[in-house]
Amino acid sequence: MTIEPRPIEESAFDLAPVSMWIEDFSGVRALMDEWRAEGVEDIRAFLEADLSRVAACSRRIRVIKVNARTLDLYEAQDMAHLVENLGSVFRDEMLQSHVNELSQLWAGETSFASTAVNYSLTGRRMDIQLRGTVLPGSEDSLERILLTCEDVTAREEARRRELVSRRYAEGIFEHSPVSLWVEDFSQIRHLLENLRSRGIVDLRVFTDVHPEFVRQCMGEIRVIDVNRATLEMFCAPDKRTLLSRLRDVFRDNMEQHFREQLIELWNHHYYHSREVVNYALDGTERAVIMHFAVLPGHEHDWSLVQVALTDITARKKAEAYLAYLGKHDVLTGVHNRAFYIDELNRLERQGVRPVSVAMLDLNGLKGVNDALGHDAGDQLLRRLGEVLKEAAGDTNHAARIGGDEFAVVMPRAGEPEAQAMLDTIKRLLAVNNRFHFAAPLVVSMGAASSQAGESMESLVKRADQRMYEDKRKFYSEMDRRAPPAAQSAHG
Repeated sequence: MTIEPRPIEESAFDLAPVSMWIEDFSGVRALMDEWRAEGVEDIRAFLEADLSRVAACSRRIRVIKVNARTLDLYEAQDMAHLVENLGSVFRDEMLQSHVNELSQLWAGETSFASTAVNYSLTGRRMDIQLRGTVLPGSEDSLERILLTCEDVTAREEARRRELVSRRYAEGIFEHSPVSLWVEDFSQIRHLLENLRSRGIVDLRVFTDVHPEFVRQCMGEIRVIDVNRATLEMFCAPDKRTLLSRLRDVFRDNMEQHFREQLIELWNHHYYHSREVVNYALDGTERAVIMHFAVLPGHEHDWSLVQVALTDITARKKAEAYLAYLGKHDVLTGVHNRAFYIDELNRLERQGVRPVSVAMLDLNGLKGVNDALGHDAGDQLLRRLGEVLKEAAGDTNHAARIGGDEFAVVMPRAGEPEAQAMLDTIKRLLAVNNRFHFAAPLVVSMGAASSQAGESMESLVKRADQRMYEDKRKFYSEMDRRAPPAAQSAHG
């Protein structure tokens, strides 16, 4: 008995390693013709407005033949088993993707492609790459369409995982509470390598001689992206505004900081940090800790680097305020006793000469506190602090060293300067009292200038003695002028 061989085309269809279907879309063609007659023009909008219309098209499709790979892919026993359960295969997301195929056929295309989601008869979800071709002779009727279904689940799963990972990374970047910059340093690397090729071995020495090289490198930074915290830190309304005004952000002593950063890179240190000062677009200063890192995989070209800026402005202000409190009297604004003692010790230790010291005592403070309250007394102290700060200027140091006791330390000042200081204080007191005639400042004072071989302790004692002499004269004069009944103990 002789077995007739099947046509090559039929054998190729059955043995193809990809799922193949031959389907009859003539019913779909008829339905589309009805919609055209009803005036439908935008088929996509028409179908998406009511997906039951897509389902109606699907029911018009007749499966003529499938190959063995199709039965394997969809876990069907035979074609009858598959066709009977097509509702389980084509469902859910399939209706939406089917819109693409129908739209292409509506437009007269003889081939189409789309991605879809199908299900095997056991319920296994599959991502499918669908391609269809209208077979020759069926262009008008759509009676024969060849479809191939390729299982691309693994590829799509990888793509979805990559998308989730990318969105996760983007979310961390965008919503990080730290200012993040992604930058391209590839041109800077090129400039540094060019120096090496010219025989330069010490970048610090080279930039000492050629500071313009640092500025050239700064101009080659390419900012790729910044996050939301960066815009907030630098008071920028959007990324475009910030990137167009980088010269307002990186200025003044930033050049010196960047030079140190270049030296780190020159020495192949791709991860480093330092404190720097930047400026917001409103002109306010930003103290930041800058963390620099060449991202892994880009060590060879520096095309991707990350700069993280932690704003420590508030911390630096707090530290400065604490340092201020450690050296200043809060009430009067002049230096405190701790600073006064340290300054005397420094002058003694360093052998600074000549040195002059003026000692001052606010007369009558106790009486004002007792009669008018401590607020009135504090006001007198504040006024005296203002007078002494102005008199001391930038080269001398005024300090409150006790309740009503003050001192002015004058490094490298002799007797003429000491006398000029007392005269200046008296003049400023007179001016101040003109504005506060009801509560005048009355101050006893005395000054002394260092003698050869004299210690700071001895100098202060001499100035203190002269101040007490002045104080005794003041109260002696006041007692002579006051009626006997009004005389009392003096503060």
